[in-house]
Amino acid sequence: MRNVLLTVVALAGLSLGWIGTRGTASIPPLSPLLDPLNGAWAAAARADLPADAVGGIPNLDGPVDVRYDRRGVPHIFAGTEADAIRALGFVVARDRLFQLEVQARAASGRLTEWAGAVALPTDRQMRRLGLPASAAAITEALPAGGRARAILDAYADGVNAWIDGLRPGDVPLEYRLLGVSPERWSPGNTLHLFARMGWTLAFGSAERSYSAAASLVGEAAAEALFPKDGPIVEPIQPNGSPAPRFDFRTLPPPGAPAPGARGLAALWPVAPGDGEPSPSFASNNWAVAPSRTAAGRALLAGDPHLDMTLPSLWYEAHLVVPGVLDVYGVTIPGAPGIVIGFTRDLAWTFTNTGADVLDLYRETVDDANDPRQYRLDGAWRPLRIQVERYRGKHGEEIGVDTLRFTHRGPMSRSADGWTSMRWTVLEPVLSQTVFLDVARATSARDFLDIMATGFGAPAQNMLVADRQGSIAIRSTGHYPIRPEGARGWVIQDGSSSANDWRGFWPLDQYPQAFNPAQGFVASANQAPLDPRQQPRYFGRESDFDPWRALHLNALLRGDTAVTPETMMRWQTDPGSARADWFVPAFLGAAARMRQQGRATPGLDSAAAWLAAWDRRYLPDDDHVALFEAAMRQLTARTWDELAPDGGARVATPGTAILLNLLQDSSSAWWDDRRTAGVVEDRDAVVSAALVAAHDSLTRRFGPRDQGGWRWGRVGATRVMHLLDIPAFSETGISIQGGPGTLNPASAGGHGPSWRMVVELGDTVRAWGTYPGGQSGNPASDRYADRLPRWRTGTLDTLLAPRDTGFAATARLRLTRSAK
Repeated sequence: MRNVLLTVVALAGLSLGWIGTRGTASIPPLSPLLDPLNGAWAAAARADLPADAVGGIPNLDGPVDVRYDRRGVPHIFAGTEADAIRALGFVVARDRLFQLEVQARAASGRLTEWAGAVALPTDRQMRRLGLPASAAAITEALPAGGRARAILDAYADGVNAWIDGLRPGDVPLEYRLLGVSPERWSPGNTLHLFARMGWTLAFGSAERSYSAAASLVGEAAAEALFPKDGPIVEPIQPNGSPAPRFDFRTLPPPGAPAPGARGLAALWPVAPGDGEPSPSFASNNWAVAPSRTAAGRALLAGDPHLDMTLPSLWYEAHLVVPGVLDVYGVTIPGAPGIVIGFTRDLAWTFTNTGADVLDLYRETVDDANDPRQYRLDGAWRPLRIQVERYRGKHGEEIGVDTLRFTHRGPMSRSADGWTSMRWTVLEPVLSQTVFLDVARATSARDFLDIMATGFGAPAQNMLVADRQGSIAIRSTGHYPIRPEGARGWVIQDGSSSANDWRGFWPLDQYPQAFNPAQGFVASANQAPLDPRQQPRYFGRESDFDPWRALHLNALLRGDTAVTPETMMRWQTDPGSARADWFVPAFLGAAARMRQQGRATPGLDSAAAWLAAWDRRYLPDDDHVALFEAAMRQLTARTWDELAPDGGARVATPGTAILLNLLQDSSSAWWDDRRTAGVVEDRDAVVSAALVAAHDSLTRRFGPRDQGGWRWGRVGATRVMHLLDIPAFSETGISIQGGPGTLNPASAGGHGPSWRMVVELGDTVRAWGTYPGGQSGNPASDRYADRLPRWRTGTLDTLLAPRDTGFAATARLRLTRSAK
């Protein structure tokens, strides 16, 4: 059991004699935390699940039996679907109440009510994007008495039943640290959660990177650096090729800045960075047909990479309603159903598509400072005006915004005027019952059909396999049909409705494959389509990442007798297609510099160290760090034209574009215009990047042969508490993997959030784990108990009993209570 009292003292870091009575602006008084009955001690005392417990939920149709297995997973046995959802809400609140509320507040723009003005920028972003308004409108439009509303109400019944029965000592420790109390759950909170999920996965605006680049190097160069189609072709929808294709092309030189682009770039600025760009959330999934597995059964692997937090983004559960529902997997706290998982007939998982589903429109308004109307097709139309008020911890008003909406969506102001946004995430394109509906599917085809009508945003690469041996993938979502000639990555003229979307792609044009001849399907956030086969715009090259897909497909092509153990091993395979391409580029440049008499002892030493690497990301390896530092240096030195006045880069082309550029030794992009009288070439820049990387590592970590360069230290990841409280977090986690590999957990805390492998035979077998634990209580043994096995890539056997006749470690009996 974790020592919560010491945690509180460590968190405060101040004299208990002073802060215990007065508190500070950010930390409340600690005296309540030291209360032996209701403070930190109570959190520790109530950390474990009682062996036998009872609870009441209003509106239950009948008794519900919840049995917990040795891994803390609740198996919910109910008589009706609604009761199963009520019980799910109850057990999630029991384990994750603080997480439920902090996610809902973040999504609805109400964090200031806890944290004050420090949270105002975060809340403003959510509200100005229109996310809370959209969620509220969708909730309001749900038919009273309809199934969707009934399910949302049922989940709220369960959450609120737990909240209403809370004893003071049951209140999660974080509430006491913040000096606030739990708020009852609203059915609309689930819609807020879905909206924020859309923001997390689909708020990529192609206009931002393109416009930021065009503002410095011109439109022709920006088009080449952020192209519609990338140079590496290994699509999700199989194209019939037994190997990837490389369509390298000559990049035009930097040109004159494009007029008017800088204002748009400032509208939603691209976050600067010192290294290569990468999708914020990178995921893998793949399925193998029976013809390529050792046992002749379909296999599926799910590996979504998202924010890794404590408590985890995911919560594991099993729902059983005889004759109606029998589904196991993970849910997001707040979602009424299993999001990723399996049934007795099939299994499914998702990766993000990276599709461009957001467009910007420059609007003509009646008043630049306080617009009330916008011009459309020669006539003035009223803007929808909405005043947003932000409240502090004591209800005081700490901010006011006036939001404006056109028929397309919310407006924002930049130096160049007003811009509106249309975004699929703000539209009612997701069925609130879709995850319950697919749990009733009996085949891969059923699953795809249900998702096609019930899931529109955020667009996902949906992978499914069934017991009949079928495997399938479809990039499911609403993809805009833009007007003929419109470029989705360029701001449009909002004064004409001719520039509006014309609808969405028909289903038969979605990227997809059903039982392909190659015997496997795979996605790893690469471009879904081969542009030679389907030239329609889907997203910019910078929205996709080819490296994991290259390596994953190579593994799949090379094995015709795949086993579940193989699938698990691949999830943390240390190989890297990115390193396989770039290491020879560094070594080749160093060799040519040596042949030309331009090498230095420092270059020779760095090149020799890199050449000794086997290009595998292993924790004990002390060569990986040099390669990663060299890639950062190469990126910075190559794209210096995108860093105005020597500052931060406003945009960074994808690594595939960097590889493309390496094919041209004399491109103008290699020349550093800051060095007067000198024209750098490729080999000089690449070699300088390698030397600078070696020198920087030596300064930071000491000589390379003394252990300081070990990848397990340099490339360690972390899993932070939702409030970034160090004592509640796990840091310095050494893993096998890194950037561009199938296990790309980052120092920033993004990585494999749920690993799952399912074998679909006469009986379904499954394995899984995530970086955390079922409990949100930092004092609980179930808080982070899965991390050690997750770190090594070890998956647990997932138990999915048909009835209550199994060895449970705890029991919860739920009955109907008075409202």
